[in-house]
Amino acid sequence: MVELIIPATISCVTAFFVVFMITPPLIKFLEKRKFTVKDVNKKQNVMVARPGGISIIAGIISSEFVLYAFLQMNEILAIVITTVAAFLIGYVDDRKVMAGWFKPVALAVAAIPIIVLGTYDSDLAFPLFGIVQIPILYVALIVLMITITGNTINSIDVLNGVASGFMVIASFTLSICLFIVENYEIAIVSLPLGFVSLAFYRYHQIPSRIFPGDSGALALGAMYGAIAIAGGVEIVAAVALLPAVINSFLFLSSVKRIAEHREIKGRPVEHTADFRLKATDDETSSVTLVRLILAGGPLSEKQIGFEIFKLAVFSGILAILTAFLMRISL
Repeated sequence: MVELIIPATISCVTAFFVVFMITPPLIKFLEKRKFTVKDVNKKQNVMVARPGGISIIAGIISSEFVLYAFLQMNEILAIVITTVAAFLIGYVDDRKVMAGWFKPVALAVAAIPIIVLGTYDSDLAFPLFGIVQIPILYVALIVLMITITGNTINSIDVLNGVASGFMVIASFTLSICLFIVENYEIAIVSLPLGFVSLAFYRYHQIPSRIFPGDSGALALGAMYGAIAIAGGVEIVAAVALLPAVINSFLFLSSVKRIAEHREIKGRPVEHTADFRLKATDDETSSVTLVRLILAGGPLSEKQIGFEIFKLAVFSGILAILTAFLMRISL
């Protein structure tokens, strides 16, 4: 454990400062080339740089390669390759609008490095009930998990700062849980994800100067899923990600097909006269977590983000309790 302190410290510092230092010039570069999108939740005509996934992936690659230099673990290679693949998938969608099926199918392919490198344990650990052996079914679970975690973070990226802020909470929770179940090496590998998210949040928070885009959201989500698989804490990771998972489930169950948000005609929320957000009465619109939060009345964008973060913290506490139960049952 002690020997991991130095690589952990260097990788976390690298993760934070690479993103923190690269993002401002990236914003200028994107703005200069008109790679911007309108912030639809601002009354003024505010254009925001996108995609910020470029700085996110730079922070992830540099920090994880620092760890690989120390630890020489195949798990790190599998996590990085899967994350880079997810970034590239998202970048394609950032530059050219793809059909709704593209990202789920492509993310399934991005999970292949985890399988090929064998960086997983097919025994699925449940709290209290112990270990369940599902060697063949687990391969399908790997594909499903990368697809779900990537898309859930992407689907919750609807307001300034929400995706990155949510990932700060979820990823640090995942690291704590890995320490609890005494998987120290993967816990160290997971720490840079939290610091990358934290550094990016500095520029993504209200008012956003840059959006992560599909490239950033998919990279964050896929890395989260890959870490959970490598660390054998799939159930814990799902609990920590519960608000985002519920958001995806609500959306899919309401539209009854795999589709992009922009493909849905009805809008789940609309603006009031003072430009707060309120739930729409449009029956053709999708059901989302934000729409449920607004069921009690209009809120500002900042207030909605705070409500989502409170849900993330609550889910994180449940995940930590789940990790303690897993440790008892193992």
